[in-house]
Amino acid sequence: MAEDLPRVSARVLIFKTSFQRIFDNLRAAGFTLVGPTLRDSAIVLDEITRVEELPRGWCDEQGPDKYRLVSTRGAQYFDYVVSSHSWKQFLYPPRRKLFSIEKRDGQWTITPAEGDGCRRAFIGVRPCDLHAISIQDRVFVTGEFRDPHYSRAREQVFVLAVNCGQAGANCFCTSLKTGPRATSGFDLALTELPDEFVVEIGSEAGAEIMRGTDWQLATAFDLSRAAEVSDRAERQIERVLRTDDLPAMLYDNAEHPEWDAVAARCLSCANCTMVCPTCFCSTMEDGSDLRGTVCDRTRVWDSCFTLDFSHVYGGNTRPTVRARYRQWLTHKLATWIDQFGLSGCVGCGRCITWCPVGIDLTEEVQAIRTEATE
Repeated sequence: MAEDLPRVSARVLIFKTSFQRIFDNLRAAGFTLVGPTLRDSAIVLDEITRVEELPRGWCDEQGPDKYRLVSTRGAQYFDYVVSSHSWKQFLYPPRRKLFSIEKRDGQWTITPAEGDGCRRAFIGVRPCDLHAISIQDRVFVTGEFRDPHYSRAREQVFVLAVNCGQAGANCFCTSLKTGPRATSGFDLALTELPDEFVVEIGSEAGAEIMRGTDWQLATAFDLSRAAEVSDRAERQIERVLRTDDLPAMLYDNAEHPEWDAVAARCLSCANCTMVCPTCFCSTMEDGSDLRGTVCDRTRVWDSCFTLDFSHVYGGNTRPTVRARYRQWLTHKLATWIDQFGLSGCVGCGRCITWCPVGIDLTEEVQAIRTEATE
């Protein structure tokens, strides 16, 4: 082991036998580890403590409306594509109490809700999900309005990213330039080799977590093997989303017949928005006790696909599935850019995998483009 800690931006090599030491160091630093694990016939994100809880020897096969686990009988910890969950749930939870109001002695007192104060280490964040987190940072932290709940949770996160070694059938991150290699936004980034990890140090906090891991500087041979891992994943990506003519192409085709065609298939179930790592639509729920002296307000995930979401005084602004699907796709790939300066899609493919009827947004965009130019 080197006498000093590795410097930021260094790439070092550790054997997999040292991987648990990283987990132990993170826990000693006060972090709760959240990472991929097996549950309910899927790879999900949950609290873990040991490397044995990772989905070692398992991969996931994904396709339009298709997901299943397959045993590889291998020794890879991160052989899967993307988990069924996104990291959004830990920074922007499905339910978040915002404040409570209580009446005491004739006076109302408003008490803002506090977060759980948990410091979390995200284990195994894929490059596309790194970009998704940065997009939510743009939405909730950067700009005129800052979400205090998101900000507090975000400030307490340690990110251990993993470069992709294989691509899924629904991946199209290369079209959005969000993968398969992590370029920023991490404290540590791993590339998994058969018996070792090549580790890129992304921050001072990441360097400190390497303490006691028997690291050594990666050689040119180590780096070439690591590069081949990501190169292999990139070669496997077949789906393409052309972006050079977006958002103008979508704006110019608001009445295209393809919107009717996709609406005939869409169930408006909102699965795509629930699994999306960037979607942030929400609604508010107010509740009170039976005496009416204690009330609270809770923010709950919602979706532009639900009928009530666009219901306002005087009627519904998007009463049809056609209107709601068009709103979602146009916002994701066009008006999101106008709002935040970047696309709301990272090419993870979750919306394709978990759509019950296999609607593929890359195909829908291409159908609109092709018919519009004929």
